[in-house]
Amino acid sequence: MRTTSLIPPHGGLLVEQELPLAIAKELGNTLQHVPAVPLDRFHYDDVICLATGAYSPLRGFQDRYQVRTVLSDLRLPDGDVWPIPITLPISDAVAARVKKSRLVRLTHDGRTVAIMHVDDIFWQDPEEEARAVYGTDNRQHPGVRRLMSESPIRLAGPVTLTEEPTWPESPILTPREMRALIRERGWNTVAAFQTRNPLHRAHEYVQKVVLEGVDGLVIHPLIGTTKADDVPAEVRWQVYQALLSEYYPKERTSLSGFPAAMRYAGPREAVLHALARKNYGFTHFIVGRDHAGVGSYYHPLASQKIFEQFPREEIGIVIVPAEPAFYCRKCEQMATQKTCPHPASQHEMLSGTRVRTTLKQGGFLPPETIRPEVEALLRDYYRGSGISAQ
Repeated sequence: MRTTSLIPPHGGLLVEQELPLAIAKELGNTLQHVPAVPLDRFHYDDVICLATGAYSPLRGFQDRYQVRTVLSDLRLPDGDVWPIPITLPISDAVAARVKKSRLVRLTHDGRTVAIMHVDDIFWQDPEEEARAVYGTDNRQHPGVRRLMSESPIRLAGPVTLTEEPTWPESPILTPREMRALIRERGWNTVAAFQTRNPLHRAHEYVQKVVLEGVDGLVIHPLIGTTKADDVPAEVRWQVYQALLSEYYPKERTSLSGFPAAMRYAGPREAVLHALARKNYGFTHFIVGRDHAGVGSYYHPLASQKIFEQFPREEIGIVIVPAEPAFYCRKCEQMATQKTCPHPASQHEMLSGTRVRTTLKQGGFLPPETIRPEVEALLRDYYRGSGISAQ
């Protein structure tokens, strides 16, 4: 068996801050007097990524000094590339409770899920952050809208999980577990495909083109918080499983979830997703047009072009820019603008809007663009979801 040399984590060390369950339970019983800070699902997703190492080298929610350099330079104070502040907003009332405490409990749905050592409490201008991270302060942007709805008071410090997250999907591997899988499979090169959507045949084409040049491929969908009108993770998971079981080589592909929340920050979020995938042990990361985008806020190529401003060794993972694929009726196969000479009138394109509208109205999509198993699963979902076809 080949010896697999794994890519080093971002910053050189994989952060892991999870307590053994027995110790966590005992600690939870002795810390009931410690102030509690409630988390919504979005920030609980951040806690999971921080504590399991997906956001290495971060050990916790960032302080004012880290936020300042991230916003202005896309770097941490030590110079490591980092594109988006990971911060924890708290209300005035919570700030008053924790002001004199060096330790707090982070709770979600009434349960203590993590402990946090308080290093800093500071005020962050949400409009400044929105313009830097999202390139706009327009509240119609879902990321800006969320940011503007939160308190500008931020709590900073390292976090440690005291409760193992549970998922309706499986398996959800931590960075260490994914690295163990890569080593077990003997993959020296492995690509990750990020998605928050169901997969159609254009996705499949891009993935398989990349798989021709690497040892392994992991479908690594984002399963944290997304917009209300995005297809739920449990439905998407059924789609991924159906495709992988029938149309992908089992010994060269795998499926696992990425527990991050979706920020819709376009190019900056593409960098975050790439650095996180390096922490999981992937050597290649597929970045499509308008990666992590929403609406028309970003140029379609912005999420690919942003990587050009960093030396390759600073990102450390190979970025694979993907062209939009389509079925060409003249070629009678999947293609992209790079390989197909025929006009757009010959191209069968697929979009989320077209999928939603067609299936909601009981229509059918061309088999050249979507596998029948995927179409059936999505038709069932849209029929029962109450989502408008408009």
